[in-house]
Amino acid sequence: MTALATSQAAHAGDDQEASGAPRADCIADSAGGLTFDVTDPGEPGTEAVAHLVLRLRDADSAEDDVRLPLTPSGDGRLRAALPSSVELAEGRWNAFAQVAGGEPRRLMPGVNDLRSLVDRAPSGSRGHVAVRIPYATKQGNLSVRSWLRAPHAETGEIEISGAAMTVRGRVYGTALTDDGYVEAVRRDERDAVQRAQITAEGPEFSFALPYGPLAERGAGPWDLWLRPAGESGPRVRLARLLDDVPDKKAIFTYPVAPCVTEEHGTLEAGPYYTLDNDLSVRVREAGA
Repeated sequence: MTALATSQAAHAGDDQEASGAPRADCIADSAGGLTFDVTDPGEPGTEAVAHLVLRLRDADSAEDDVRLPLTPSGDGRLRAALPSSVELAEGRWNAFAQVAGGEPRRLMPGVNDLRSLVDRAPSGSRGHVAVRIPYATKQGNLSVRSWLRAPHAETGEIEISGAAMTVRGRVYGTALTDDGYVEAVRRDERDAVQRAQITAEGPEFSFALPYGPLAERGAGPWDLWLRPAGESGPRVRLARLLDDVPDKKAIFTYPVAPCVTEEHGTLEAGPYYTLDNDLSVRVREAGA
């Protein structure tokens, strides 16, 4: 019996060391689907009862697990498909293999083919954007980062000029109107809101946001939201999701600009992506 069929279970919520675990190669498609090829299929004859299990991290129970049948792919591996039509709640999903009713076992990442995610431009015809990016955790396990946004405001190029930034983006799942605008909301003071007018052309938009009014409130983060139809429509978090980078906070970095305030002296401000790849502006003490 192989290691996959006989090993002890890894706890569902833990991200344990993955040494010796079976591997899974992943292929992403442009529609948001994923294909998994598990390199250790388990004991011969167990294929009919083998599954790839996706479990939402920190979930209270396994009731919401997504179970995908693993079937022979013809090259000695087992294959599971997660089509874009199967909803995967937003969050981080740990990947397991389960054979013949045994305990699920954490998978290690093999080769991730994410080329189709680069410069991805979904149609938005479904009214939502589904993003799934497989990645290796710090402990070497395979997990999937999932987003499900309806509607979605995708940020693109960000230009820094003086103490302001200009952002270009595209909206999915809703229409931009003449009443649309962007609002920056102070995270720890929700009634502190700074608006920025948008320029729209079809689903594409741009806006300029000066840092000065944000800095006058002192140090702290501001979250950016698109109001595509003004106050009467949806409120959409600005984010960058449509590429192959699961965690952008440490990858996409931008320069800060000094902001001189009357009450707080000189502060620094600049854009950054949060742990959820949402776009925010950080105001902080100079040199912090």
